[in-house]
Amino acid sequence: MSTAADLVLPSTDHDATSAARLNWLRAGLLGANDGIVSVAAVLVGVAGAGAGTGPVIAAGTAALVGGAVSMALGEYVSVSGARDAQRTGQAAHQAELEAESEDAGTIAAHYRSLGVDPAVASAVADELVRPEVRRRRAAVALRDAEDEVVSPWRAAWVSAATFTTGAALPFLAMLLSPEPARVAVTVMAVLVALAATGTTGATLGGAPRTRATIRVVTGGALALAATYAAGAVLGAHAL
Repeated sequence: MSTAADLVLPSTDHDATSAARLNWLRAGLLGANDGIVSVAAVLVGVAGAGAGTGPVIAAGTAALVGGAVSMALGEYVSVSGARDAQRTGQAAHQAELEAESEDAGTIAAHYRSLGVDPAVASAVADELVRPEVRRRRAAVALRDAEDEVVSPWRAAWVSAATFTTGAALPFLAMLLSPEPARVAVTVMAVLVALAATGTTGATLGGAPRTRATIRVVTGGALALAATYAAGAVLGAHAL
């Protein structure tokens, strides 16, 4: 149940907005990181099998499109479920605000404890307990909460866009490099990009940057090594 203290706390809109932006940025970094690693792994694996430029492009394109669609669909489903649960909670909160039974004496006592003149405290308390004021408070609370609900379509678009942006780096590295060195150049480009995303994500989250960066780069290197080895084995025995 809300109390009179809710009415005197400073607005946290700025903090909430900043936190939301940081969350979106971190989600974007994660999407880009997924695009870098997954598409690079496919490219390196196909190149390791000894395939020419045509098959590499085809496989990379399929991985990029399929990954972007999968990321968007997964994010849409996830955020839609979270949004439905959030709105259910908001409706219950609004009903609670409208039905709250906090009396004027309690509210007045709260304001007096803050040093407000007793007469002013009583006047404010009498105003706040009026039914129409309570309804307006409930409506404002619901509107503010609604602003915090994430759009599933926006989440899907951001996820697909960041995945595609990340995937573009290994794709370009592979296509623009001389064929004998394309795997090495792609691996180096991917590891540098992963170091950048790992450092940035750790900075945004307030985590130790060195540990986070090493973790991301090591994971990416292992993925590339595994797919290259698999491609080399298949290229030697199946193609």
